[in-house]
Amino acid sequence: MPTESAKAGQIIEASDPEGPGKGRAGGIVLARHGEPALSRKVRLSSREYREWWALYEAGGILAGQSPPDHLKQAAERAGVIYTSTRLRAKETALALAEGRDFSHEEIFVEAPLPPPPCPEFVKLSPRIWGVISRISWWLGHHRGEETRKAAQGRAADAAHLLDQVARRGDDVLVVAHGFFNSLIGLELRKLGWRRVKGRGWRYWSTRYYER
Repeated sequence: MPTESAKAGQIIEASDPEGPGKGRAGGIVLARHGEPALSRKVRLSSREYREWWALYEAGGILAGQSPPDHLKQAAERAGVIYTSTRLRAKETALALAEGRDFSHEEIFVEAPLPPPPCPEFVKLSPRIWGVISRISWWLGHHRGEETRKAAQGRAADAAHLLDQVARRGDDVLVVAHGFFNSLIGLELRKLGWRRVKGRGWRYWSTRYYER
């Protein structure tokens, strides 16, 4: 399946079976994007949180951030770089790629966070709403958005794509989102990959996988 490059007019063939043929699988790095520009220092109702999340999904990262050295090194080693199509992921990749091509793919976007309905007087921080919404979504309350089963299927498809590319010998870096990265990691383990190190769940954090 051809994928859209970060540079207009170029196409990268992600599923090309031909590769560098290094005789060993490359590594896979799953990275979370940088800190978003949208402030979390607010208290919101359920309705307001849904609106806040829509802004979060559309927005980029906070200006003035510098990628950590370990992630810059992972980007330098990577033969292939993917991001989700969300602006915060693409801006993170731009800070890492230093002019190199990367592909942004819908398959790597975050799983939805629809909040459960609550009275307007219930005001919580986005962080707390995120926990509540993720639990509610996990239990099947998807509010008409992507279901847990569908997201897990998408994560399996993403893991198979990364497995295919890494088996050619390329190190692969994915710049995406915290929860969905964890779903991809679970699917990679089913394919025989093991996590060899990780650096928490904060912005810019990474998980390293090898065969």
